[in-house]
This record gives sequence, structure tokens and C-alpha cells, in this order.
Amino acid sequence: MEILDAPKIRKELIDDLIRLAVFASDPADRARARKVIWALAETSGIFPCSIQELYEAMGKGKYGGFTVPAMNLRGLTYDVARAVFRAALKAKVGAFIFEIARSEIGYTSQRPGEYAAAILAAGIKEGFVGPLFIQGDHYQVSAKRYQSEKDAELEAIRDLIQESIAAGFFNIDIDSSTLVDLSQPNLEEQQRLNYELVANFTAYIRKLQPFGIEVSVGGEIGEVGKKNSTVEELRAFMEGLRKELVKRDGGLKGISKISIQTGTTHGGVPLPDGKVAEVKLDFDTLERLSRVAREEFGLSGAVQHGASTLPSEVFHLFPQRGAAEIHLATEFQNMIYEDPAFPADLRLEIYEHLKQDPSSERKEGETEEQFIYKNRKRGFGPFKEKFWSLPEEVRSQISSRLEGKFAFLFEKLNVINTRKMVDMEITSRAPRQRLPQDLSRISTAARKGPQDWGVPGEGE
Repeated sequence: MEILDAPKIRKELIDDLIRLAVFASDPADRARARKVIWALAETSGIFPCSIQELYEAMGKGKYGGFTVPAMNLRGLTYDVARAVFRAALKAKVGAFIFEIARSEIGYTSQRPGEYAAAILAAGIKEGFVGPLFIQGDHYQVSAKRYQSEKDAELEAIRDLIQESIAAGFFNIDIDSSTLVDLSQPNLEEQQRLNYELVANFTAYIRKLQPFGIEVSVGGEIGEVGKKNSTVEELRAFMEGLRKELVKRDGGLKGISKISIQTGTTHGGVPLPDGKVAEVKLDFDTLERLSRVAREEFGLSGAVQHGASTLPSEVFHLFPQRGAAEIHLATEFQNMIYEDPAFPADLRLEIYEHLKQDPSSERKEGETEEQFIYKNRKRGFGPFKEKFWSLPEEVRSQISSRLEGKFAFLFEKLNVINTRKMVDMEITSRAPRQRLPQDLSRISTAARKGPQDWGVPGEGE
């Protein structure tokens, strides 16, 4: 594609294209709009990349003292991503990640192809160029479904991995920590199923990854919301994982980071009045495990989940204590719902819907405020078009305040002026993507057919 009028594309065309890519009634129209966005991004100099090379450099001690923010955008994705890019461009930030979790893909109604298109479109709109990191977060094995339908559950994650790589997700976090069995007699046996599945999924990812790209894979040893992780658990997991990877094709590139539990809970714990309980995060555990992960296993460090609702005064501690990456989501959601510009009637409509929605999670004895706080994330999917169709002045006010939050996080996590470093370290580029006609309907058989959508064998 050749760009003849970049200002007109940024001012008008890209807004129309992303609406088509998300809301067109015909799947073929959505697919065509996404392909045009991909081509525009590529021609503009935006490259979905793996963060692997940077994390390997961190594991060797070349870089440190910063924590990469990984941001989950549940709603108003195009506008919120634009706010991220504006804050990043002003502060010359290169080390940041857009991500979406397996569960969020469901309740926000954002398949990987749509999510990637919104991020790329936002980058085009704001004039971003360079490496762009999009990540599949918490591709988590459900312990309940694993017990009842093991093969189907594993196949569902493989299908999601395939769909994600096709969409330009070159960073994928596998979470099988849900299957850690603390009843086993020793740490190796407790972690066995966890590291075996991470090895299996890593091998699968390596077969699908585009020529010239090493997908950054993450593992997890401590399920968020459960007991805090230990150095001994980390060693048991990593040693077992290394042995498993050696068995496959003579040895495969392993994970680049490890998620641990330090006392947080996803979304925080709502109190009866709807406010979030204060969390006492164990920074000593975070620092100790990050150091062991780097020094003994060459990883970038430990990953902190469930941190966005922590007090603002603690964020500077993450880079000081050696955290490689931090995952942030709920606070951005809260800021959207609670913004003064957000229409009260739409908020009420969403909350009334949640009260009738059978997928909502209501526990006996919880207050109305606790129920709403826990479940309003489920409003982004069924009301997606209403969010996207808010008046421009409303969306501008919301995204402006979010931009301030992103700027704050970039400063506290010490990623300001990391653009030059990222440009220098991230040298690998995927071959031109040939996307499926409809990323939301990739069949299992597609993996066995011609490799025509940007995976090994492409030959470009």
C-alpha cells in the first residue's frame, strides 16, 4: 500500500475504518477493514513485535530499573489506546504493552483480530511508529473444565493461541498455575502439571510463530488471589520446565518472565460500600523472586498482576524492587464508569442489565455496591456499541483523564525515555501478515492446512 494523503487518513479515514472493523454487520466487511488497517499500519511504520529481545537483554543484566506496564483495555478500546499512545509519544516511552486476557476476550466481546485492529488504528491516528507489543494475557486453564473436559479445554487454548498469533499477538502469557496441586508431597510434583502444560503450549507457540519472530511466552507459578509464591516454587517450576523443553526438538526457547503472587487480587476486594480494600503487597517476595528469576534462569524478572487498584504512592517501588512487568486493568475501567462526563442514564442502564444477567456473579450476603463493582466489567461487551457511540466531547474528556493516568504510570514505572532502547533492541520483524477472512472463526483444521497467514513456511 502507498499512502498519498497521511493527514486525511489520520483525520477521517481511520475513524471510519475501525468502526467498520468492529461493527460492520458482514464478517467479510470487518475482515477487509482489518486488512486495510494492517496495511496502513505497516506502511506507516508500525510493527507488531515480540518483546523477547528486550527481555533477554534484561535477563543478562544489560537493562534494569524499570517495569514494563501491560495495559488491559476492556472498553472504549480505540479511544483509550489513543490516550496511551499520546502519553507514550510525549514521554518517549517505548516499553509498554497492550494486552487482553482470555476471560476479557469473552465478556468484552473483543476477539484478538478486533482488539489488534483497534490498537493499530489508534497508533495510526496518533502518529505512532516503531515496535508495538500486543499480548495475550492469562491464557488460563480452567481447573474445573480441565477436570471435566480436559481435551476440550486444552484445545480451546490452542485455538485461541492460533487466533492470537494470526492477529499479531507476539507475546502470550500461559497460566496453568490453576492446576498446581499443593496436596502433592514435594514442590516438583506440586508444579508438575503446571510446567508440563507450559512446555506443551510453548512448543505449540514455537510451531506457529512467524518466521523471524520468537514469541515472548510467560509462565505463572502463583495463582492471583491465592498464597504468596516462594523461591523454592520458582526453582521447582523452572527446573521442571527446562527439562521438558529439552525433550522437544532438541531444546526449545523457553519463557521470558514469570508471574508470581505477592498478595494482590484481580480487581481488588470490594468492601460493602463499594470501595476497594487496602492491599498489603509483599514487595520483599517480589524483589527476591525477580532476582532469582534473572540470576539463575536468565528471565527478565517477575511479573506483578492485579496491581491497578493499589495506592498510587507505591508504584515507584515496582522498578526499585526489580519487577519486570506489571499488569493493569481495573482502574482504567473504574475511571471510565466513574468519570463525571460518563452519562448517568447509560450507567444506570448497564447496572440494571447486570442485575438480570445470568452470567453475573452474585454471592450471598454481598451488598448492591459490591455486586456492581465486581460485575460492571461485564457491561463492556453487550454495550460495546453504545460506549463507542458516546458523543465525541464525552469520549475526549474520559480519554484525556486516562491519558493523565497513563502518564503518571509511565513516570512511576520509570519507562520514560525508553523508546531509543526499544528501537535498538527490538530488531526482529514478522513477515507481512496475511490475515484469515474472519479471525473470530478460525477452525481447528486451519492448523493442518497451508500456512498462509503469517506463520513459518510463509517464505516472505
